[in-house]
Amino acid sequence: MPKITFINRDGSETEIEAQNGLSVMEVATANDVDIEAACEGSLACATCHLIVEDQDWYDKLDSPSEDEEDMLDLAFGLTKTSRLSCQIRVTDALDGIKFRVPEDS
Repeated sequence: MPKITFINRDGSETEIEAQNGLSVMEVATANDVDIEAACEGSLACATCHLIVEDQDWYDKLDSPSEDEEDMLDLAFGLTKTSRLSCQIRVTDALDGIKFRVPEDS
């Protein structure tokens, strides 16, 4: 199973072995990573916003859809590597990726 690391607001890291096919949001919420995920993955909010820690990893992900980009416009702490975690599916190709939880949500 691929390992995904979440960098928490306090700087600590949570490394999780994630099941393929789940969304990164599902992995985060199931493991008590501090994101809200208010719409539960229906692409109706931006509360599952995470920041891909490394540009190279960001470039390996599928491009965000127009709907995701519209929702990202509502996110606090938006960066050039911001994504909605509900829109990223876990695959073996994500093994080693790191996501930062934004300071504000």
